[in-house]
Amino acid sequence: MPTAEGLPSVFCQVCGAGNSSDREFCARCHQKLMVISGAAGGESEQFDSERGADFSLDEHLLERISILEEAVKRTAETAQKLVAAVQKQEKNLLVSQTGFATLRELLERRRLVGREEWSDLWESKMDYQLRALEKRERFMAIRDRVVALYQGNRPKLFAQHLDDAEYALFAFDVERAKRALEQAWKLDRTNYELALFLGETCFNEGDTEAALAFFQKVLEVKPDHFEALVFSGVIFHEQGNFHRAEGLLKKAVAEYPDAFLPHFSLGAVYAAHGDLSRAVAYLEQANLLDRVPQALYLLGNCRYEMGQAAHAIRSLREAVRLDPAFEEAHYLLGLAYLDRHWNKKALASFREAQRLNPRRLRYQDLVQFLSGRTGAPLPEVGTEAARYMAKAEEHRARGERDRALSSYQKALDAEPENPTLLMSFAMLCLSMDRWEELESATRRVLELNPGEMLRATASAALIAALRSGGKFREGNRIGKLLLQEGASNFTRTIAYFEMAYNLAEMEEDLDQALEYAQQALDLAPDELKQFPLAAMGWVHYKRKEYDQAVECLAKSNELGSSPTTLTHLGMAHLASGNEEKARGAFGRARSLEPRVGALEEKMMECMRDSSRLLERVQQRQKR
Repeated sequence: MPTAEGLPSVFCQVCGAGNSSDREFCARCHQKLMVISGAAGGESEQFDSERGADFSLDEHLLERISILEEAVKRTAETAQKLVAAVQKQEKNLLVSQTGFATLRELLERRRLVGREEWSDLWESKMDYQLRALEKRERFMAIRDRVVALYQGNRPKLFAQHLDDAEYALFAFDVERAKRALEQAWKLDRTNYELALFLGETCFNEGDTEAALAFFQKVLEVKPDHFEALVFSGVIFHEQGNFHRAEGLLKKAVAEYPDAFLPHFSLGAVYAAHGDLSRAVAYLEQANLLDRVPQALYLLGNCRYEMGQAAHAIRSLREAVRLDPAFEEAHYLLGLAYLDRHWNKKALASFREAQRLNPRRLRYQDLVQFLSGRTGAPLPEVGTEAARYMAKAEEHRARGERDRALSSYQKALDAEPENPTLLMSFAMLCLSMDRWEELESATRRVLELNPGEMLRATASAALIAALRSGGKFREGNRIGKLLLQEGASNFTRTIAYFEMAYNLAEMEEDLDQALEYAQQALDLAPDELKQFPLAAMGWVHYKRKEYDQAVECLAKSNELGSSPTTLTHLGMAHLASGNEEKARGAFGRARSLEPRVGALEEKMMECMRDSSRLLERVQQRQKR
């Protein structure tokens, strides 16, 4: 476009600003400059409000449309390539899956591996890799900030450690990544983003002491840091330091009044401390911010303890609506219904809780009983493993079960094939409902071909783990093996009532279940009679023979009270129309085991939901 000297040669088609001919983008609005064809004006003609006559609007629109058509065409081609790639990947996955299925079938035919063992190991490996993937995504999101915050004098070495951690996470090696990040942390102890990541990692692994040290370092640099305040408060509460926990969580609530986690955590702390009115206030605010099943459950529990059954029912109904598999919420909802004399609804809730958690036939009591019996001495534990084992027992005595678990794992690293260690570890897993680790440990004990008492203990614990996953047939297979290999009435009793209970849970062949239960009762030594009586009572309940169920369960309870036997007794009374006796049985069950009062466990369960934590952080950053 020829112009007079000193005049611009290209005008922006968006804002109209003049630009020199060598510019590609507009100096004012930074849009790409385009040459518009059309009738040209005189060399000295000014570009003013009448410039529409100098070019053809139709040609301008046509050119813009042509550009859009080209962009759409390229987008469509890219989408087609992506679809083709996805289809190819899907085919490759199908081929791989077929190959794995063929391999599994061949191994099963040769009796080298069992279907359940294959599936369980596959699931455990998948869970581990998914957790590693989550940590990798979290690390990649903060890596640039970690680098930007570095204040040391060895940046290359620091970056190398971060690279090592990244490569380890891509290889799903979380431990190696953690070691690399700890080395990086030693080079810059003021890097609060790195300290926060390490603290979260330790917290999720159950090492709360190490996690607290990292979170305290974060607070030294950033006293009002959201996650560090909340996590530190929760850990102090878990350690029994109520005042420190209260102070940190109150500060978090004041700094972040619109965040869910501080209100939820402080409410749970007050509930565990017995201050129910304050707990309700904070939990209600938490539920206004986000409807989380654990928070609704804790609120319902507080309301129930305060005698407000109607309010408790509203919260618990919402909790089971959001999480239909929330067994504790179903159980507490049944108790609340019973207080309102809604017996049919109460029985339905108790049945749903029992369906979701059928393992409650006193397996903890049975296995603890078996493990404490005198008999052949257990294999000795080496010095290093014994040191870790002693630490684990100290932690367990103080209620620090996560730290006890970590100590047992270190002991097993030293002596992985020691049956004494494996069974002690299995007992802890049983009390924590960690069924995958329990199953793995007990299978390893059975592979070591231990003595009869240790085999009976391991078998009972293994069946508890299998029952937790609804694997009743596999549990019966273990029971039949125990029956074949056991020489004493003691072992045969366990095998028979295990199989009776599993058949009752499956509601298959209840006649055979009753026969097994009777055989168990006939063979049972006096110290074991409460267990087959409880199994027989449950079989009668499943057969809708409620009077016989009440009789057997009451006798079992007389020999040894247990929360589960009392719960089953309450259900039998309720089904037979005896509300007052049902209420008494449920009340005694609740006093023996406040299964709806495990507040710390629910709080820690919610806190360890890292995806929810990240969601909270993202929402806070947007605000």
